[in-house]
Amino acid sequence: MKILLTGFEPFGGEAINPSWEAVKTLHGYRDAVETLELPCVFDLCLEQLGHKVRALAPDVILAIGQAGGRSAISLEKVAINLNEARIPDNADRQPIDTPVVPGGPAAYFSRLPLKRLAAGLRDRGIPAELSYTAGTFVCNHLFYGASHLAEALPQRPRVGFVHIPYLPEQAARHPGSPSMSLASLTAGLAGICDELLAAGRDMREIEAVAGTTH
Repeated sequence: MKILLTGFEPFGGEAINPSWEAVKTLHGYRDAVETLELPCVFDLCLEQLGHKVRALAPDVILAIGQAGGRSAISLEKVAINLNEARIPDNADRQPIDTPVVPGGPAAYFSRLPLKRLAAGLRDRGIPAELSYTAGTFVCNHLFYGASHLAEALPQRPRVGFVHIPYLPEQAARHPGSPSMSLASLTAGLAGICDELLAAGRDMREIEAVAGTTH
């Protein structure tokens, strides 16, 4: 089983991006994980992902992104066919109210066992939650685009997206923002990979309540 783990370059004035800082430490993990740093740029990130996926033919595509303000590892449930950039990307592009894929479905749902993965993280003492919004910036763009790509591939890899908090050195520049240490982030992502590798193709979901009221 092969897992492609991706992280983003820094954006929005940050000097680092916790997604790539954590992801790059897992290259070669258990001889199953390949890593890729992606640009925080609409369309270009999908182009580079597509090249890698076609060459590697992974069973799982797991993309990781920064979510400043969140305090837990957030496993995203849904990607929507919408670009609505509050800030410009790293190529100074700022699409407003445009589709990720013209004519594509309104949304894609992750095919990973998210409740099972979140429970596994919490069992390891790592804060984890399910999230029902991946935003409308490059993270959602990548999640939706990767899901759309997967539908067209023979092996139909399972696609997921995980948002992670700031690192402590970033949170120090944003008073009041929560953070998580690099060691915890890396352990969390390794734990997700462990669960996926142990499950293999039997990625059945557990029965548990994880919804929200608002």
